[in-house]
Amino acid sequence: MKLSFKQALQVIASFLVAIFIFWYLYKDIKMDSLLNALQEASSFYIGLSVALSIIGYWLRAWRWKLLIKVGEDKMPSVARVFWALMGGYLANLLVPRAGEVARCGYLTKTDQLPMGKLVGTVILERTVDLISMILVIIFTFFVQRTIFTELLDLLVSQETLEESLIGALPIALGMVIIIGLVLYVVFSKYRESSLIKKIRHFLRDLMTGLKSIKKVDTQTGFWGATLGIWVIYFFMMYFVAIAVPSTATLSASAVLMVMVMGSIGMVAPVQGGIGTFHALVAFILMTYGLTEEDGKIFAVIVHTSQLLTIMGLGVISVVILAKLTSTKQPLLK
Repeated sequence: MKLSFKQALQVIASFLVAIFIFWYLYKDIKMDSLLNALQEASSFYIGLSVALSIIGYWLRAWRWKLLIKVGEDKMPSVARVFWALMGGYLANLLVPRAGEVARCGYLTKTDQLPMGKLVGTVILERTVDLISMILVIIFTFFVQRTIFTELLDLLVSQETLEESLIGALPIALGMVIIIGLVLYVVFSKYRESSLIKKIRHFLRDLMTGLKSIKKVDTQTGFWGATLGIWVIYFFMMYFVAIAVPSTATLSASAVLMVMVMGSIGMVAPVQGGIGTFHALVAFILMTYGLTEEDGKIFAVIVHTSQLLTIMGLGVISVVILAKLTSTKQPLLK
């Protein structure tokens, strides 16, 4: 994937921000403390967390395949979709959010599937994930209401938030109207140009992908997989909590709160949530009585175990997808 000079600068800036946050968080943590924590941690439970994460990635690939399947005569195998997904995750570590396009590009090359439709299914999938995360946050709010309320009071002033939203609303509406008018004029004036025809064709494929959820054969399977993915995320975190002595006594509801904060940290536009994940997880653990050092060590163990898993599977996926692209060799369905 080629980047323009401006895009390259944005990627470098994002990476430097992530590294700075990570350095600032861990500059006072001694390496001996981290090594001792790793020695005391249960490799069995950490390994169980990693194994569970791989099952979660496979379940996500299966769910994505359900969306891709709508309206298609030929279908890639779940294995091929899985490797495209992991290749995308690897790309995300290099360029934030680039993996969503990269995984679509892989399947377009290996199976000649419409790029627009694939992007539409990914947007739909991410929208479902966002709504799911909001529902999980709401559920967590009721389970850990006291902690949640304290955090909101500490981090956000309700009065300031309302004033900011009211002030920004007219500007946002104005920008939407202007952009809409510009797009309408351009598409009307140059509708017969080859570029506009390609864009319109891409947008039609995109809408087809977005509508896929209504036509999924296995609605129960799709929504069950969505729930299963979040259940797996929880147990991934829970097993690491059991593995580390300082967090072994945390309740399930506390781990749920940690998972929510970690998920929010992963949404930040930095490579792999580096820094933001660690900061939010360590912060929330301190509210449960852990020391700052213990919170940061737990965060780095959780994040590093998943980072290494993604890197390992991602590298394998690049090799497999390169072979598939050159030979058009099918994988078992």
